[in-house]
Amino acid sequence: MRKILIVVGFLLLSMGAQAQFEKGTWMVNPSISGLELSWNKDSKAKFGFGVQGGAFLVDNVVLLVDGEALWTSPVDVYSLGVGGRYYFNDIGVYMGAGLYGSRINPKVGSNVNNFSLKLEVGYAFFLSKTVTIEPALYYNQSFKDSDYTELGLKLGFGFYF
Repeated sequence: MRKILIVVGFLLLSMGAQAQFEKGTWMVNPSISGLELSWNKDSKAKFGFGVQGGAFLVDNVVLLVDGEALWTSPVDVYSLGVGGRYYFNDIGVYMGAGLYGSRINPKVGSNVNNFSLKLEVGYAFFLSKTVTIEPALYYNQSFKDSDYTELGLKLGFGFYF
């Protein structure tokens, strides 16, 4: 019961924050991903760190630049990309998409250059008027080889200026 009340409290707080999704607002979103929650054919456990940053071009639409590093036992992946997010009705629910170039460094074998399309769905829980916790589910479709396609969860922290 206590957990339900906490979740309801966060939802009410986030609705009352009247999100910072207006044109001209800037955002920075460092995140962690994996933590044994993402999966692809080659590796079942990952740890990753990423940073997104961008500006709202119009209300509820942000253009983002993204960098990520993922470390696993068989391969390390370093990515750069561009994308965007659309926030629905100032409540914090968002959908995002982006195109990424990645350098895949296997522990054995040669390096691979990969391009992918990343789709994500998440929610921005507002802790204050400018700070959020943003859990998201993502799907990263590789154009090079389906072995590099993955589905996972990430947890981000948004800062809106």
